[in-house]
Amino acid sequence: MNRLAGVTSPYLLQHADNPVDWWPWGPEAFAEAERRGVPVLLSVGYSACHWCHVMAHESFEDRDTADYLNEHFVSVKVDREERPDVDAVYMEAVQAATGQGGWPMTVFLTPDAEPFYFGTYFPPVPRHGMPSFRQVLEGVQQAWSTRRDEVSEVAGKIVRDLAQREIVRQAAEAPGEQELAQALLGLTREYDAQRGGFGGAPKFPPSMALEFLLRHHARTGAEGALQMARDTCERMARGGLYDQLGGGFARYSVDRDWVVPHFEKMLYDNALLCRVYAHLWRATGSDLARRVALETADFLVRELRTEQGGFASALDADSDDGTGRHVEGAYYVWTPGQLVAALGEDDGRLAAQYFGVTDEGTFEHGRSVLQLPQTEGVFDAEKVASVRERLLSARARRPAPGRDDKVVAAWNGLAVAALAETGAYFGRPDLTEAALGAADLLVRVHLDEHGRLARTSKDGRVGANAGVLEDYADVAEGFLSLASVTGEGVWLDFAGLLLDHVLVRFADPATGGLYDTASDAEQLIRRPQDPTDNATPSGWTAAAGALLSYAAHTGSAPHRAAAERALGVVKTLGPRVPRFIGWGLAVAEALLDGPREVAVAGPALDDERTAGLHRTALLGVAPGAVVACGTPGSDEFPLLADRTLVDGAPTAYVCRGFVCDLPVTDPAALRARLASP
Repeated sequence: MNRLAGVTSPYLLQHADNPVDWWPWGPEAFAEAERRGVPVLLSVGYSACHWCHVMAHESFEDRDTADYLNEHFVSVKVDREERPDVDAVYMEAVQAATGQGGWPMTVFLTPDAEPFYFGTYFPPVPRHGMPSFRQVLEGVQQAWSTRRDEVSEVAGKIVRDLAQREIVRQAAEAPGEQELAQALLGLTREYDAQRGGFGGAPKFPPSMALEFLLRHHARTGAEGALQMARDTCERMARGGLYDQLGGGFARYSVDRDWVVPHFEKMLYDNALLCRVYAHLWRATGSDLARRVALETADFLVRELRTEQGGFASALDADSDDGTGRHVEGAYYVWTPGQLVAALGEDDGRLAAQYFGVTDEGTFEHGRSVLQLPQTEGVFDAEKVASVRERLLSARARRPAPGRDDKVVAAWNGLAVAALAETGAYFGRPDLTEAALGAADLLVRVHLDEHGRLARTSKDGRVGANAGVLEDYADVAEGFLSLASVTGEGVWLDFAGLLLDHVLVRFADPATGGLYDTASDAEQLIRRPQDPTDNATPSGWTAAAGALLSYAAHTGSAPHRAAAERALGVVKTLGPRVPRFIGWGLAVAEALLDGPREVAVAGPALDDERTAGLHRTALLGVAPGAVVACGTPGSDEFPLLADRTLVDGAPTAYVCRGFVCDLPVTDPAALRARLASP
């Protein structure tokens, strides 16, 4: 029976035709396991996951394996991007039991949803010390049949141990100068001075730590912080992690040098990195940062925007290599011969030299990932532009990677913020319009009449899963950026609606912490709560940032107090693990700076003088500054209350805690105000 046919998850739909009798996550699956007296196989993955595809092809498409599963288990398939709460709870158990985690995640549960055996990818035959998947299934089935009391006892102990684990003891107050200085020192110790970034292979783009470094430099003038951010951004942009033809970043590099990526392209990475490079340009004027920010924004709009105006989740790592085989990276890699075939002998040799393509190759089977060595100055710029355009056209004729078309609320919120700001910084109203289109979809499709968010949608149809904390926080962040960029106060109102839910349904009033799921959400074996940043800002730190910005816009004491309480975890973790709480550190920088509140009062944004002040305000590097622009005394923004023109000219007010400096009418004077401590 095909129970996955009607779901909105492309990942689940990929498995709809498997011979495995899959169930989606829900009480019906566990009731069936109870009725039959069998355990549950929980398989968690996501659409762009390479090893998920491998295990599906090797095991879940195999009739003998499927028959065994169908006879002895109830098999439940979960898209981790639709149900991050389910993923988080069981991943915590996997990591506690095995010391590692990853996807596909394979967990065996009792009919009460209690886990008792764990793993990730299992091969079809024993390999490298790993048992085969069939051996695992037979071992679990035998244990369930012959030692069920023992299995149940183990499962109960695991659940009790998880319930007793404390995430972190957070401090009673937000971090100060000392903790942020210690965090910077910690990042410096882990910094790879030769290659940029932090730590060894695999190497992930440290988006949130980079935002902290940029904000710390803006507030303190610390050149070391700026240097780490600038050099890391340059190394990533010149390496194979970055798509040198089409723009946008792959998920991570498998090596320390940013040469060979894991080729899947995620919406969240590209939204975060687009914003980082735009902010780097804002701080330094770097031509490379400007180009990468704009190319990444264009990639988002060109390849991830859906017909409904939202942004799809990801592009797969694998694609058809032209022979019918799905191969990782096939769409992106080149041999010297392929360059010559696409460009001709002379230009093919030039492209190989320019992009570092060799006979030996930098990837598998003599193929190379395109890079940008620091030799572009010796090449003719017009010729290089022509070569890139022709190669991009040639690549477009290859079979394209699959696209996960589901719209995730949180990641679209990140994209809204990135595109709104990039459009404003670089005079690209089309990018701001794309941000508005995604924001409109979130309001129309994901937001119900009570202000509650749905996690996902697909093809304009809302999914069944409730939004989690990161959805409310990141969408609020996107709306707040739109409010600053467009001067439309309705986005501030929508952000306030979402943040009220955060205060009521996600906050822990006893500790000031935040839960990842709402108080009225489905009860799992543990209510997930994780303040650390991973590939995206944690819901906890993202909410702290949005609460702080909203308080700066409105003067709301409860929202500011909630932000300060939430930042207590950054005081605890920032000096110890700064790489894993970078966004929290960035928010703490904004708190120490104020953040500043900029009100621009003028006749209209299409007035040249008003627009000049508004753009100057947006380009200010003061950490976390908020901007309100509108007519004097407008009731759309509290910051504009009682703001008047000076001598009839558009006027800017720079404030902290609604206490303002003398108003200015000159963009240069405003720039100086925003640059001063």
